Amino acid sequence: MEVVPAWVPAVGFTLLPHAGGFLGSKVTKKEIPVWYESLQKPSWCPPNWVFAPVWGTLYTSMGFGSYLVWKELGGFSEKSVVPLGLYAGQLALNWAWTPVFFGAHKMGWGLVTLLLTTGMATATTASWYNINKTAAYLMVPYLAWLTMASALNYRIWKDNRNKK
Repeated sequence: MEVVPAWVPAVGFTLLPHAGGFLGSKVTKKEIPVWYESLQKPSWCPPNWVFAPVWGTLYTSMGFGSYLVWKELGGFSEKSVVPLGLYAGQLALNWAWTPVFFGAHKMGWGLVTLLLTTGMATATTASWYNINKTAAYLMVPYLAWLTMASALNYRIWKDNRNKK
């Protein structure tokens, strides 16, 4: 029986969040030059080039954190259902934001999605803290970015509500 090398789960968990980011980038790339550029944005909105490296870093960080929790709990087990289930839920919400905001141009629903993502990511972080503190700390930059992204989404929605 062939045993999977120890690095395979680490790489798999670390890369998993990037799958949704990669698929979402297909939608985003089409919408940035026309629709997104036409929107009124606050002066503190980061330039477009910042988003890809920030999300790449955050996806890597949260993915590795999920691996640490998985490893600490001995893999997929009864003990891992809640912490990894919360993680999966927040990741699904994270991936859903791009098609809602950029694909469907639903800025208000995008904000709702972001707020739900932030709540689930906070619950994930709290559940991870007593399992693996490093994993929980790896979520902190993501929580900070979600806070900024929520404020940005709110301002864009508020300032462009009458725009079709």
